[in-house]
Amino acid sequence: MPKLTVEDLKKIKEKVQATTTLREGNQRVKITVHMGTCGITAGARGIMNILLSEIENRNISDIILTSSGCAGFCSHEPMATVEVIGEAPVKYIDLNEEKILRIFEEHVLNGKIVEEYALAIGSETAY
Repeated sequence: MPKLTVEDLKKIKEKVQATTTLREGNQRVKITVHMGTCGITAGARGIMNILLSEIENRNISDIILTSSGCAGFCSHEPMATVEVIGEAPVKYIDLNEEKILRIFEEHVLNGKIVEEYALAIGSETAY
């Protein structure tokens, strides 16, 4: 295994700080990728990586990207919830690369819900 250089350590530090910055503060949008065992098995890690890449490549600083455990809809994984400040959360299901990129562009960046991929708009209620 090659030894790490000071430059390697600086790059790692910058990447960790950028990721941490995404998880803190008063951002405009929060995206939660559901990463329980069922979600990870269905491809949630790939969804998370796509979102991280989009946020980093576009140098966006007003989005919180986080993960959670199982959302309870295992047959609809991978899933993500988009919460725009002042609006109802939207839970998106059966995601793939094409769908999450469309959701990112239309909903996260432009405020238009992609209804055909949404399971629920607003908080779910259990009786």
